[in-house]
Amino acid sequence: MAEPNQGNEPLSESARVYIRFKELFGGHKHFTRSKRNRKIDPAESVPFGHGRDPKGVGDVLGALTSQLGWDSPLAQSDLVANWKELAGEETANHSTPVGIEQGVLSVQCESTAWATQLRLMRVDIMTHIAVRYPEAGIESIRFLGPNVPTFKRGPRSVQGRGVRDTYG
Repeated sequence: MAEPNQGNEPLSESARVYIRFKELFGGHKHFTRSKRNRKIDPAESVPFGHGRDPKGVGDVLGALTSQLGWDSPLAQSDLVANWKELAGEETANHSTPVGIEQGVLSVQCESTAWATQLRLMRVDIMTHIAVRYPEAGIESIRFLGPNVPTFKRGPRSVQGRGVRDTYG
C-alpha cells in the first residue's frame, strides 16, 4: 500500500522505509555522530594526561610478570643463579642450591662439616635472602650433607639389628 504524497503519486519503497525509520527513531538526531556533544570519560586517555608518557621495557616486563604471577619463580631462579654472591665465594665452592619446594631452599653441601657450618650461618643467609629476594618466598633453608652409601642392602648388609658393640 503506497502512501500518497503531495502530488498523489505512490511513494517508492525506499521512501516508505525512510519515513518509517524517521517515525521510529525520531528524525536524524540518532544517526549523527557529533564529537562536540560527547562527554569525555575521565579515565580516557587525554593529551598530557596520566599514562601518556612512554615506558621503558623493564617497567613493561615488570608489570607483565606481576600480572601473570611470575614474580616468585623468577626471584627463586635469580636466587639460585646468584648463590655465589649471596653465600660468599668460599661457601659457594662447597655448597650448591638444588631446589626450592614449598618455601624451603635445599642446599647440597660437599661434606657434613660444611653442612654443619652452614646450619650455624642459617640466620645470616636467611637475612640476605629476605633483603635481596623478598618475592622468592623462602621461609627456611635445609642443608643436606653428602650422599653417603647405605648398608641396608648389598654385600655388607647383615640381618637383624646389625653390627653392635658387645660390651657388657
